[in-house]
Amino acid sequence: MRFLMLTTFYPPYSFGGDAAYIFRLAGELGRRGHDVHVAHCGDAFNLLRAAGPQEPAIGQPGVTVHTLRSGVGLLSPLLTQQTGRGFFKRGPIRELVERERFDVLHFHNMSLIGLDVIDVGDAVRLYTTHEHWLVCPTHVLWKYNREVCTERSCFTCQLVSRRPPQWWRYTDFADRHLSRVDRFLCPSRFTLEKHREYGFRGPMTHLPYFLPRPTDATGPRPHQAPYALFVGRLEKIKGVQNLLRVFGRYRNIDLVIVGNGTFERALKDQAQGLDHVHFLGRMGYDELRAWYRHATAVVIPSICFEVFGIVALEAFAHDTPVLVTAFGALPEVVQESGGGYVYREDEELASMLETLRAHPDLRDELGRRGHEA
Repeated sequence: MRFLMLTTFYPPYSFGGDAAYIFRLAGELGRRGHDVHVAHCGDAFNLLRAAGPQEPAIGQPGVTVHTLRSGVGLLSPLLTQQTGRGFFKRGPIRELVERERFDVLHFHNMSLIGLDVIDVGDAVRLYTTHEHWLVCPTHVLWKYNREVCTERSCFTCQLVSRRPPQWWRYTDFADRHLSRVDRFLCPSRFTLEKHREYGFRGPMTHLPYFLPRPTDATGPRPHQAPYALFVGRLEKIKGVQNLLRVFGRYRNIDLVIVGNGTFERALKDQAQGLDHVHFLGRMGYDELRAWYRHATAVVIPSICFEVFGIVALEAFAHDTPVLVTAFGALPEVVQESGGGYVYREDEELASMLETLRAHPDLRDELGRRGHEA
């Protein structure tokens, strides 16, 4: 079959887990003999990081990547954000679809691609809800830039979050284009139910994320002391500041933090004097595998409504348990796998870490359950 993946961000022009998942999905389809194309917006990436990608592009068998550049630079994603329309991207995408005659159009993060692009061509249309953008202008249901959203106040929230209001959301524009989608795929039951709660009525199916079967992590232990591992973007909503608060008192194991982001400087300032806390910067998945394999636990301290938590899958792939907050889909992933624990208070997290440190057999059993799930 012939697939076209449409998304705003795609490695190396990307920031988070949604792009990593699309990369893996495209690669697995390509390895199974399908013809896969990916179209993403280079202008959108440059809008948020003018310095360009930090890693080189990685080719995959059976996958052709189209990096869309408009010639008008940042104007293209800015117009799309304000109007919901593809403008300078719709034409090249239409030409690609007409030339290649795809069987499946799979839409992902469409925020800076344009919803009107959904109408292009004649193929099966799928849409994966990697974020809550269809029901939330800020993508993550993080209200007033300080708390999870439990009651909608979208206009004032956009202003407080320093985002221009999207007037098209108050018309039938989105409904008209989204009605062309045959099936919306939700990585967790939580996000499916959240979309329903916020009024979305498209045909939705729960389809969890997957991870390609990894090769065994070989090589020496990367850190000699026992350690807990955090992997992710260093942003306020990821909750690392709360993790540092715990490790300000709990010192029986180290804390290793992998990732970067806009909150990084503030976190390093908070960690001053904590010699058992280590910031390693951003790493590729291959480099991370040994860190996953040997961690006492992977901690996911998010304070926002996570859609799934790919980091949990990466930990399970290496037989390592996870400790997660009770937000979003994270409890769902842990409870259905049996691969870790859910915590709500600092004291609970410290107690869980100490239990896993003192009882390596329990740590290994939880990791095994996660791997099997």
